[in-house]
Amino acid sequence: MTDGSATFDRRMLDGLVCPQTQAVLRYDADAQELISEAAGLAFPIREGIPVMLVDEARKLDD
Repeated sequence: MTDGSATFDRRMLDGLVCPQTQAVLRYDADAQELISEAAGLAFPIREGIPVMLVDEARKLDD
C-alpha cells in the first residue's frame, strides 16, 4: 500500500469476539472499527490489526 495503511481481513471476524462480553463484533469499514453492541464499545483497527483492548476502545454514543 502506498499510504502506509493496511487493510483489515474480514475473515478475522470469524475468530474475534468482544473481550468484555464475548459477543459477536460488527465491522465498520468507514470508521475502521469493530463494534460490540453488547458492550457499547468500538475497537479500533490500526494498520489492519484490531486492537482488542477495552482501554483502547471508544464508547459508543447512546
